[in-house]
Amino acid sequence: MKHLLYIGNQLSGQGKTSTTVDTLSVLLRSEGYKVFTASNKKYKLWRLIDMLFHIIKFAKQVDYVLIDTYSTQNFYYVYLSGKLCRLLRLKYIPILHGGNLENRLKNSPTLCRNLFGNAYINVAPSKFTENIFSQCGYSNLVCIPNTIEIKNYPFKERSFKEVNLLWVRSFSKIYNPHLAIKILKALKEEGVKASLCMVGPESDGSLNEVKNFAKQLNIDVKFTGKLSKQEWIGLSNDYNIFINTTNYDNMPVSVIEAMALGLPVISTNVGGLPFLIDDNKDGILINPNSVFEFVVAIKKIMAEPSKAFDMTLQARKRVKGFDWDVVKRQWIDLLN
Repeated sequence: MKHLLYIGNQLSGQGKTSTTVDTLSVLLRSEGYKVFTASNKKYKLWRLIDMLFHIIKFAKQVDYVLIDTYSTQNFYYVYLSGKLCRLLRLKYIPILHGGNLENRLKNSPTLCRNLFGNAYINVAPSKFTENIFSQCGYSNLVCIPNTIEIKNYPFKERSFKEVNLLWVRSFSKIYNPHLAIKILKALKEEGVKASLCMVGPESDGSLNEVKNFAKQLNIDVKFTGKLSKQEWIGLSNDYNIFINTTNYDNMPVSVIEAMALGLPVISTNVGGLPFLIDDNKDGILINPNSVFEFVVAIKKIMAEPSKAFDMTLQARKRVKGFDWDVVKRQWIDLLN
């Protein structure tokens, strides 16, 4: 069986959200692959050094280097890792997670051409990302979606006598968490009985900003901090609508999970979301940063519970295609 080195931000032990390097590495091991991982170092410079060290250390042992790829500062970890792989004649596979990679392709064309053009293959988790890279002239592409184990997500039918909103994400400006507070405020101003729970760790200082914003508006919001998958799945039983307020996105696992759990999903229509959600069939898509449209969509769900239930059934059916038992065949075909 093949030996793999998986490069990514393994920061769940530092209070951050688990990322694909945490989950996919475990799933690949379950299929018999030998998987080494890096890095769990807290500080960015040490993490970069550790990643490069692992590439050198395992260069003669591994068949492929998988690299989680994002569009912001982490892009440079990927670029340097890819460059080292080329020097060592290692086959590397960027996994294109960043929701804003389109801008990275435009703003850093030479770096991107060196990194992605020389990759063994680039794995796009969504047709959105695959299309962007294809339009920029890249042909060494395959689309393999983010995956979950559907058996771990019990489907539940919700009632909508009142509104209990659930938001699950790292607190980062690109995910626009302030919008969730504004939505709750607007619902209360219209006399709707509503609550909001926001689940996720701090990322860029946004958590404290959002907490202060809620206090300024005199809005009571439940902040849980980081929860394990099992904890937030259990918590989801107390909520009946999932909101995704992001300004940039690709193929968010939290939205896939919400769809699996039977939560009606209302999301901004950005990035890869229209490739994941068929509007008004298995979720609702609205314009970014629109409090008004979120409120209209929430009230629509309350007014038409049978249609909302049908929508969640379609969503569950759709995300069954992201179950590991389905997706693993694509990984096995690629790696073997």
